[in-house]
Amino acid sequence: QVQLVESGGGLVQAGGSLRLSCVASGRTFSAYAMGWFRQAPGKEREFVAQINWSGGNKYYADSVRGRFTISRDNAKNTVYLQMNSLKPEDTAVYYCAAPHQPWTYVAGLSSVGYWGQGTQVTVSS
Repeated sequence: QVQLVESGGGLVQAGGSLRLSCVASGRTFSAYAMGWFRQAPGKEREFVAQINWSGGNKYYADSVRGRFTISRDNAKNTVYLQMNSLKPEDTAVYYCAAPHQPWTYVAGLSSVGYWGQGTQVTVSS
């Protein structure tokens, strides 16, 4: 089992920044790609970003590329999402995610084996 706990959400004005953190426990963190997803009210959960097990490969949704940065610290079992130039449309609950198996990617909702509890991000205009 992999347990994921997010933190760092909050209320911020448009143009501001937030950094989300996700601490993982359980199996070998450094063997898992990690991802961030988000779900806005009335919308489906969507992919935001992912990072591979070493941190050498990163992928972003078009809507956040250039504004968000995903990173990880394997010594701390933690993955981060630095969010800059926030927009009201970034308002959502943000979820940390890990795949079913190590050495695989979180390519979409069906590939996620473990979810965090979510953290609310609200961007005011």
